[in-house]
Amino acid sequence: MFQKLKQFKDMRDQAKQIQETLAQESCEGSAGFGKVKITMNGAQKVTSTFIDVSLLLSGDATRLSGLVTDAINDAMQKCHKLMAEKMKDKFGDFKMPELKG
Repeated sequence: MFQKLKQFKDMRDQAKQIQETLAQESCEGSAGFGKVKITMNGAQKVTSTFIDVSLLLSGDATRLSGLVTDAINDAMQKCHKLMAEKMKDKFGDFKMPELKG
C-alpha cells in the first residue's frame, strides 16, 4: 500500500514539474494572414495580443471578433500539441483524448 502511495506522489510531482515547464513555453496563434496574433504560454494563459491597426480602423467588429476567436483557437491547438509532446517525453506514449498531438 505504501508503495502505491509513493508511486502516486511521484506521478503528482512529475505532473507538477511538467506544468512548471509548460508555463515557460510559448505558443502563437494567428488569423487573417497574421493581422491578429495571440500568444499564450503552455499553461494556456494569454500573454500577448496583436491586432493590426487596419482591422481596428475598418469598423467591422464581426470580422475582428471572428479573427480573434480563430487566433485563440489556433494558439490553443498549438498548446495542446505542445502538451502532448511534453507528456510523451515524460511518460512515453501516454494518450489523452483531449491532447491530440
